[in-house]
Amino acid sequence: MAPWFRPTFPGGRLRDILLAVLSRALFAAHGVVSVWRVVVDVGQPIYWLLLAGIALLAVEMPVTLRCTRNAEWRWFSPMVFLYLSTVIPSIWFLELNLLQTKHRSGVPSANDLHLLAHIPIAADLAQLDPENWATGLEQTMLIVLVLGRWLMPKGDMSRDQLSQLLMAYVGLGADILDVFDTFREPEVRTNRAVVLAGLGLFTWALMQFPLVLTQTSSPKPRRPLEDGRTKGTDQSCCSSEAWSLMLTVGLQDGPFLVYRLYLMARERVLNQLMIFFTCKNILVVLLEIYRILVVQCERARLPQESQNRCATPHGEEGPEGGSRGHSCQS
Repeated sequence: MAPWFRPTFPGGRLRDILLAVLSRALFAAHGVVSVWRVVVDVGQPIYWLLLAGIALLAVEMPVTLRCTRNAEWRWFSPMVFLYLSTVIPSIWFLELNLLQTKHRSGVPSANDLHLLAHIPIAADLAQLDPENWATGLEQTMLIVLVLGRWLMPKGDMSRDQLSQLLMAYVGLGADILDVFDTFREPEVRTNRAVVLAGLGLFTWALMQFPLVLTQTSSPKPRRPLEDGRTKGTDQSCCSSEAWSLMLTVGLQDGPFLVYRLYLMARERVLNQLMIFFTCKNILVVLLEIYRILVVQCERARLPQESQNRCATPHGEEGPEGGSRGHSCQS
């Protein structure tokens, strides 16, 4: 049966609808808690307007279910984008409010920081201070992104591609969360420029999540031409894997490397985690550039091999003086 024509069974469609509802409910719950915390910390009810992104999920879900075959878009997830449009501004307001509080109260002592790091897990949520609330929401946001992506319909992705995407999300999340740990360092905790730059990098890196970076185009057959060259419908300068790697370098590993090198060289933020993640960013950038070169070289080599197999230049003589000119076409 042709891949573009598959019967749709009611059970499969019902399952897709259920998964779509569950994933959006998870995003909505975390978004509501994030906005509620902003309203509590800042004390202005106008910030409830941040829920507009979550409210639009009620419109996005029926549109997605109606307009897509597999209940999810191929290259871009509007659901994840709408969720981030609520959570990212919330985290910005929470962190900026913390920054203003630190400026008013001064830098806490090392003993105060030690006590904050050992708050019992069983403590009442109402007793948590704004800094612990912000940290908790930032960490749970990345967990919710992974769980939500796992719950939502796969769309055109295979299980292998979905597992690759989820593992990529986990790796991205660990790197992103370290930026917020940097804000707690005594050297930069009241440095507004460093905090704003870190929040900007955090926002920039999260733009990877609405994209399905593991999605690939279906291979299309190439037709041999009379002169031995091959013709295909894929005229892109780079493969989808190369684009995915370039996006990862440009959206996360490259900017994060520059940010961490600045903190180490200019702000003197030197600790084990900073050194580890800086070395990790250097290695990842080098490996990703190497992989891009390998993919592009393979992409350029395959058409040349196909051309050599299909035809040789007409009139070229072989070792015995005979013409070796031939074509793949019969």
